[in-house]
Amino acid sequence: MRSGACYSADVHAPLPPNVRRLLAARAARSLGQGVTVASFSLYLQALGFSGAAIGTVLMAGLLFGALMTLIIGPLSDKTSRRALLIGYEVAAALAALAAMLVPDLAVLIVAATVAGFGRGANGAAGPFSPVEQAWLAREVAGEERRRALSLNATLGFLGMAVGAALVALPAALGAGFHNLASYRALFGLPLAGSVVALILIAQTRVPAAAPRPARAQAHKGEASVTRAENRLLRRLATVSAINGFAIGIVNPLIAYWFLRRFDQSPAVIGPALAVSFVLASAGSVLGGRLSRRFGAVRSVVWMRLVGLAVLVAIPFSPTFLVAAGLYALRSAFNRGTAGARQAVAAGLTRAERRGLSASVQSLSTQLPRAAGPVLGGWLIHRGEFVAPFLLTAAMQALYLFLYRQFFGGIATEAS
Repeated sequence: MRSGACYSADVHAPLPPNVRRLLAARAARSLGQGVTVASFSLYLQALGFSGAAIGTVLMAGLLFGALMTLIIGPLSDKTSRRALLIGYEVAAALAALAAMLVPDLAVLIVAATVAGFGRGANGAAGPFSPVEQAWLAREVAGEERRRALSLNATLGFLGMAVGAALVALPAALGAGFHNLASYRALFGLPLAGSVVALILIAQTRVPAAAPRPARAQAHKGEASVTRAENRLLRRLATVSAINGFAIGIVNPLIAYWFLRRFDQSPAVIGPALAVSFVLASAGSVLGGRLSRRFGAVRSVVWMRLVGLAVLVAIPFSPTFLVAAGLYALRSAFNRGTAGARQAVAAGLTRAERRGLSASVQSLSTQLPRAAGPVLGGWLIHRGEFVAPFLLTAAMQALYLFLYRQFFGGIATEAS
């Protein structure tokens, strides 16, 4: 079968070559992201940044990503997705190289803004993630689409786990983190991940254009279908905005929270976060199975309800090990729904508008998420170690209620 054709077959059949390469690129990219999510906020702390200042740097990267998503997302339905992803990997590689070789604060901030260091995108291609999602959704359909998106999320979490664990490497080699050069050396891992991803994407074949309906059929009922899709997209934007703000308060700053709350070093925090990503990958597998059995929406709601309960318990943990264990458990149930949520979003529109759908989800998540780190960093810097989690929990509860109300009765699973 040609790589550009829609694919639907037995679940045991191999995925198309393009899909396999995109999944491998995701794994390589996520390794570098795992490094920065476990070390970047601590690097800024070592440079003398306050909590609010750390949050502001993270916010700049998220806002830049949102702006790029606004531009790139709609283009993904009209422009070569391969070329767009290659452009992203080149920019990310150059940003990592600059952060590693140039010990200048302005260069670091610009590089962090462009590459989104520390934001923890689980291997997604930053503001270009709608391109990646739309391409995967184009290559496979039905059950195979759910399988590909679930595997995509799983590989991203595993790569993040490896990257977070590698943050302990300087300490293992005797360098430690008293020297800022140890932090800069870690940017070599995101650089390597981007180069590998670039090579893999360059080997893909340009996907064929999605078949368009005949002109006579295109106008028949198209306006009403478009209105229905737009209504669903507005709902998607609403719930994604709530979820994005909630994510931004704690997730990008969890390493900083561990440092301030329990006085732990990067060499300890990195492996702890690695465990959380390993469990998230297991949660992604579980989410895929639950989605096949009960439907994507129900699996998202029930898994994230468990994650919500665990989230509330984290700030009351008496020790670092308990807090890290609860955070890892929460990751399994919360992050494990990523593939199912992407499948729901992909099924809300027709094939020719999936880039728009993925962009709506990504953009409406990123913009509110950008405000979260500033608030979270300010609270943590003040010693408010419980409030960020409780605020996040309240927002996540509202998100789950609306998600179930908006999409519970929509059969998107087979789209």
